[in-house]
Amino acid sequence: MHTIGQLLEGKGKDIWSIAPHATVFEALQIMAEKNVGALLVIDNGKVVGIFSERDYARKVILKGKSSKDISVGDLMTKEVFYIKSQNTLEECMALMAAKHIRHMPVFENNQLIGVVTLGDVVKQIISDQEFTIRELGKYITGH
Repeated sequence: MHTIGQLLEGKGKDIWSIAPHATVFEALQIMAEKNVGALLVIDNGKVVGIFSERDYARKVILKGKSSKDISVGDLMTKEVFYIKSQNTLEECMALMAAKHIRHMPVFENNQLIGVVTLGDVVKQIISDQEFTIRELGKYITGH
């Protein structure tokens, strides 16, 4: 059973963030450049929110607002759930499913060390299951 820390070691620990006073347009530019679906919103070294494509679609486009005239802080999701590096993939998946979230910051010793996505977690769980199936097949066939 892999931990979130092990998952981060394999995928990398890049953290893409933006300040709450930045415009939504600036956030979208970073998200497009980095090919990510969300940015952590960090103010004075502290995670104060998360801004995702979902926030943009629901709070800007559908309300007829302009991404150049509104700040990330005005639209970000303020309740940020997080996971610790020692938690298992299954614990992370359960929390993401229960809270309907797709991006989660990872902390270790009260320090932000990375971000995992629902896709990252699902991919690793599938990989682990495929490995188990192969090993069981070897055991059963004697090869």
